[in-house]
Amino acid sequence: MGPAGPGLSASCLSELLEEVMKKAILFVLMLTSLCSWGEKAQPVPADYTIAVHVQSSRTKTEYNEGRFYAYQQLSVVSDGKHYKIRGDVSPRTSYVLRVGDYRARILKPDAGPAYEYKRTYQFLFPDGQTRDYEVVGEEE
Repeated sequence: MGPAGPGLSASCLSELLEEVMKKAILFVLMLTSLCSWGEKAQPVPADYTIAVHVQSSRTKTEYNEGRFYAYQQLSVVSDGKHYKIRGDVSPRTSYVLRVGDYRARILKPDAGPAYEYKRTYQFLFPDGQTRDYEVVGEEE
């Protein structure tokens, strides 16, 4: 019986150890990339070029098909136009958004014929969080 154990030579044990280490390194690399893949990319403040002034804010909760849904409905002014926008929130933490000035960007470009449109804004909050709001009304 050799120093490496019954039936295994030192070179065979070395090759086996090398193969195990390669697989362990590959596993760690895959696990690291998988963990970073699930992370949400941080928003870039320079992308939020639209000034939006929130004039009023309210939350509303609805019950539909056995579930509660909550959203914020805001009256806002952007580029001199008045909009009603709506964003989903958790029914458990359906806070009222404070009135004031926020930075936003348009997530989805206007779609539809020239006489109507569909638009989604994404607000960037001071803590770096974002929330999407869909335009549900327009006023003069």
